[in-house]
Order: sequence, then structure tokens, then C-alpha cells
Amino acid sequence: MYQHLIRAGLLGAALLLTGAADQVPVSFGSAGGDAWDFSKSIDITVPEGRCDQIVVTSPSSAVTLPAERGRTRARISLQPGDNQVRAECRQNGIERGSAQQSWNVRLRNTPTALIDTFENGSGVTLDAQRSLPAPVRGSPIAAYEWRARDDNPAPLAGLPTSGARIELSDVPPDGEYRITAKVTDGNDRVDEATVMLRAQGGILRAIDAGRDHAAWIDGAVVYGVVPALFGPRGLVDVTARLDQLRELGVSALWLSPITESPPGDFGYAVTDYFRIRQSLGDERKLRELVQAAHARGIRVIIDFVPNHLSDQHAYFADSMRRERSSPYFSFFARGQDGKAEHYFDWSNLKNLNYANPEVQRLVIEAFAYWVREFDVDGFRVDAAWGPKQRAPEFWPRWRAELKRIQPDLLLLAEASARDPYYGRHGFDAAYDWTGKLGEWAWRDAFEDAPNTARRLRSAIEASASGDVLVFRFLDNNDTGPRFRSRHGVGRTRVAAAMLLTLPGIPGIYTGEEVGAAYEPYKDAHPIAWDDSYGLLHWYKRLIALRREQPALRSREIRMLDVAEGQNVLAYLRVAGTPSDNVLVLLNYGISPANVSIPREIVAKLSGASLSDLLTGEEIAIGDGNIKLDGETARILKLQ
Repeated sequence: MYQHLIRAGLLGAALLLTGAADQVPVSFGSAGGDAWDFSKSIDITVPEGRCDQIVVTSPSSAVTLPAERGRTRARISLQPGDNQVRAECRQNGIERGSAQQSWNVRLRNTPTALIDTFENGSGVTLDAQRSLPAPVRGSPIAAYEWRARDDNPAPLAGLPTSGARIELSDVPPDGEYRITAKVTDGNDRVDEATVMLRAQGGILRAIDAGRDHAAWIDGAVVYGVVPALFGPRGLVDVTARLDQLRELGVSALWLSPITESPPGDFGYAVTDYFRIRQSLGDERKLRELVQAAHARGIRVIIDFVPNHLSDQHAYFADSMRRERSSPYFSFFARGQDGKAEHYFDWSNLKNLNYANPEVQRLVIEAFAYWVREFDVDGFRVDAAWGPKQRAPEFWPRWRAELKRIQPDLLLLAEASARDPYYGRHGFDAAYDWTGKLGEWAWRDAFEDAPNTARRLRSAIEASASGDVLVFRFLDNNDTGPRFRSRHGVGRTRVAAAMLLTLPGIPGIYTGEEVGAAYEPYKDAHPIAWDDSYGLLHWYKRLIALRREQPALRSREIRMLDVAEGQNVLAYLRVAGTPSDNVLVLLNYGISPANVSIPREIVAKLSGASLSDLLTGEEIAIGDGNIKLDGETARILKLQ
């Protein structure tokens, strides 16, 4: 890309000199470069009175316009790859001078596969006839092919097959099924789209990817991965620990940013959306990691940065050098003084301008690249609130394209789950923040040790939302020193029990399960995986319980008043069947607490006993009082 920018700039300069030698310096309003659209508006200037027409040609178009007051603007069509664009100054039909520049269109020129779904009784009809031709030199769709994904719960009758429209009338066993349509046009250009169907109780239905998400997301336990902390080989060392991560029980890895960034940067200063940082590995190593994870039933999502680019990105460097004559000047959000805006206090992170359609297309294509090329299973979207503030219509458009390609992606917003926008406009989950940007909802609770339970209850109740799943965590990349380092092993055990029994998606971060001590942005050395604090078995058991108990994966929670004046948090996790309900008791105090189970619950449990799912201990209900030792968790279920 850098060579292309330099080449385009030198070519433009040389041809401007040619124009000057002809005494008619025809000039473009900006230099050539990368284009993220198949058409471009180009400003052209000539000395007033010297030309009555400007003729602009590209490989796909020719436009003749009057040279009013010595300037004009032309909208030209472009084709994929390199486009030589020529502007001629003509006076009375005679050429007086010309200039030339190059535009490199970096978009795929393929058809767009679209699938419409229609439910018909117990079956579903899939129709791809609304698929679109390629945007440049498009030709009609010549072939339609349908196939079921290899990892579906069971084979689907009638697939693979061909034809624009197919009927699925045989209902398969319960589960979610992905079906892909491949369309091929008359020039052998192809595209694919996938839909997801859900079979349940003898009925097959289509899942609306615009509003619903795959079932695996509701039960996900996400593990945040900083590759450099796994070992010096980056992605290879992550792959080498997949068996241990499978034994831990996590269902998805969240890779910290892997795209190209300056040496020593954590990854949020992006210098190329389409390249892997060399210190982590290469494309082959990423594919091997994803394939190995999938073979173990673990999905892989990557951290992606759509809000800003590094000041070392080629586009920003060009905008600094050429200023307003750079084709990328308008790619960056700017103040009234024309200076590029940056992300908070990080002057090296330049905010993108989402009012520019090319920026939106660039970002969508960048996300889609990692799905198509590496089969990743979703994204943690850094600073998702930034594009929302500048272009709130963007995220729904982005979701539609990504879910068209792969409908069971997890789309996680780094933004507050308390803002209903995110669940309604593109995301499956969002962060457990307060209403204040970037503020962890549980921070004050743990800093106020005597009132931890009360503050946690308020935070949990405030996060309740029907529009988006809440992504909860004790540690992540932004929480500084690790939770265990700040609050000790006892509190970590209780807090982990809470994390893994609340509604939403729990996140565990590199080494949390062994109490590793580091700060993500300061420590780049591999951690030791010794279980010095005896936490590993605890995390494994909690994750297993979440997988085994339907109540712990539901969205229903009922907070309970059980120990007034004591540092106890209690809640009932409600399942579809009352006998599957789970009672969670968490004592954040260092002293024992006497917990009084609410009368209505005691009445339902009359004569019965509870089993502690963590220890196997049987606890008699008696008069409804349970003694809870200090810094202790109990997860109870009816025997």
C-alpha cells in the first residue's frame, strides 16, 4: 500500500509538470490513491478562460463538463484495481493540456448473495433470486448452489442442491443449522451468504439475524487472550495452550488486537486493517489457531478498532504531507481548524470521519475480511460508542453485512449495556459499564469493602436489559492491576462465583484462573501458569456448573433480601422448570453471616434439603437460616 501511495503521488506530480510545460497546468483537487467506492467525485482546476471544456476519462467512464470559472467537478466510475484517470483541458475542441492520476479500488467486484426466508407450516423456503449482480460490468446470476455447514447438528435432507429456490420440509433434530448459498454470475464471479435455521419441537424456523443471535452466545464463556503473555511466539503459543483452555471450559477466545501496529504498541494504534502484526505471527499461524480452536469446540473472536487509526497509518501520513490535497484528508474527523481529532488524550490515535461513505465502506470491508479469510467467529468492537456518536446509522448497516456472511457471529460492543442503542442497532452484547463512558460497573463496589454486596446489587439491577446481553468481567485490558492482586484470593473466589452465575456473558482474562499478576499495557513478558493460589479448580468448577445448569444461562434473576446489615449478596437464578432454579449466596465480608432464606422459598422447599453444587454438601433448610462463612460462596439447588 505504501508503494502505491508513493507511486501515485509521483505520477501525479510528473503529469502536473507536463501540464505546466503546456502553459495550461490542469490540476486535480487531490492526489490519487486508494478508493473505497466504485465511483469518485474529482475536482479539477485550470486557468480561467483558457478552457471551455474539461474531458475526464477513466477505464469505466468518460465525462465532458464545462470549465466554469476555471474549475469543475466530475463524478467518474472506477473499476476494481488500478484506474488511470485523465483530465484534458479543451478550447474550441482542441486539447490545451492534460493531467493524469491513479486510483486503486480495493473493493471486491462480485455479485452479492442474498437469501430470503419464508416459513411454510413446519418447513422453510429459501430463495436467493434477489441476489445482486457485481457493481462493475455486472452480469446475471447464472448458478445457485446450496450446502449445509459441516458442523450442523445433523444432516439436512435434500442438501447439497442447486436452483434459485429450495424447500426444506423435513424437520431435523432440535438445534441450529446453517445453510450457505453460493451464487455465480456469467463471468464466474462468486459470492456466498448464509442463513441460520432453528429446529425445535418438530418445527423449523428461520432466525432473524437482524434481531436474534445464535444460541451458543447465550452460553458463552469468553477468555481474553493477550498473545504476548502466552509466549514469545505469539499465536503459536496460544495454539499450544488450547488443550488447557478447553479443560478450563471456556467456549470462545477473544484475541487482543492482532492487526498491524507500531512496534511496542498493544495493538489499538492500527497501521493496517488487513495485516497481522508480525511479532504475533502470520496468516498461516492465525488460520492454524482458528482451525485448532474449532476442532476443540472453541470459537475465536478478535478485537477490532473501527474508531481510529494510528498517526503512522499510511493514510494519515499522506494527509499530513499533502494536507487538503490528500485523498485521505476527509477520512479523519476534524475540528473547525482543520486539525485531526484524536482519541481522548492519545494524540497518536486519529478518529475516523464516519460522515465519509468511503470510511464506512473501508471499515465494513475490513471486518468482513477476517470473517471470509480466517473464519473468525465474531468481534469485540473497540470504542463502539465513537462511530455511534458520529454516525448512528452505521452499526445496523455493518451488522447486516457481517450477519449476511456469517449469521452466528458474536458482535460485542465496548460500550455500556445500559444504553439501549447497542442492542437495537447492531450488537449482541455490550459492556458492564455505568452510564459514564468506560466506568466499570463494579469498580466502586469493590473499593468500598464494607458495602460491597449492597453496591453490587445496585449495579446488577441497573444493568438489567432485554435488548442486549451484558458482558461482565473482573479483569480485562483496561482494569489495570489484576483483581486478585488488588483484592486478595478470598474475595477473588467469591467474585468469580458471582461472575459465573449472573445473567449475561462472563469474561475471563489471560491468567485470571491462576491469579497471574501483571498489567496488560505495561507487562509484555509471558506469565507463569503455576496455580499458586489454588484458583484453577475453582474456575473450572464454576464454568462447568454454568454449562450444566440451565438456570445459570438464563436471563432471569431475582435479587433476595437475606442478611440485612451484613455483606451478603443473594439471588435466585430462575430456570424454565422451577426444580432447576439455583440459589446463589455470596458473603463478601470476612466474618460469618447468618442468612435468612425468604419465607416463600422456604415454603416451597418444606421438608427438603439443598445441595451445594460447589462442594456436594447437603444443607438442611430447617427454619430457613443458613450460616455462611466469611468470604464464602454457595450455589444451592433442591436435592
